Amino acid sequence: MSGDGWVAVVGTGPAGPEWLTPETAEILAQATDLVGYGPYLDRVAAGHQRRHASDNREELDRAGHALDMAAEGARVAVVSGGDPGVFAMAAAVLEALDTDEAGRWREVAVTVHPGVSAMQAAAARLGAPLGADFCAISLSDNLKPLAVVERRVALAAEAELVMALYNPASRARPWQLGRVLSVIAEVHPPETPVIFATAAGREQEHLTVTTLGEADPARADMRTLVLVGIPATRVMARADGTVQVYTPRYYEGA
Repeated sequence: MSGDGWVAVVGTGPAGPEWLTPETAEILAQATDLVGYGPYLDRVAAGHQRRHASDNREELDRAGHALDMAAEGARVAVVSGGDPGVFAMAAAVLEALDTDEAGRWREVAVTVHPGVSAMQAAAARLGAPLGADFCAISLSDNLKPLAVVERRVALAAEAELVMALYNPASRARPWQLGRVLSVIAEVHPPETPVIFATAAGREQEHLTVTTLGEADPARADMRTLVLVGIPATRVMARADGTVQVYTPRYYEGA
């Protein structure tokens, strides 16, 4: 990527530089400006680049700022954690572009580049719980009503989709994950495997494999991804005392 200003939306992966793709590393090296939520920018070793950190709830303002700088000739990397297209900045940048009635950013090149998502990292740590059909659902009700979250979770359970639950808890809504798990428990049996993956890939990583009947919502915070299996999901005890989890690729239903 070279020439006039551009915006590239990239993801750092879930943790340190070992999770960064070579393509993203090259884009970051070419960028003149880095835009993103502060903790995500902290994962990137900045050299000559100018850093523009902002709060995590300022996505559209952040996107507009990136596009404004690119329109003036800057090479801007908008930095997300994980994959930028999964509950992250890619959608915000495209939304800002789509609602640009004044045409300020008509000529700005915008590209999106994949990264390792939190659900991929968490799943790989324990095997292949996402080995069959699955879905990802954010439990945050900042941008959609809780009733919509509950309906989607209920339908996913009825469809026997493994679920990757993002944003399971915060200080403002510590009770929400428990409510969602109770919705799933109306469909799935109590022995259904559940994984709490906190800070996957980082020094603070903590993985817990439990069941729907024993799952304690208090284990989750905003660093946690919760993977909820289906009745077909298997937990294998290994000789070294660890466990591995997988969901068979075939369908065991009627």
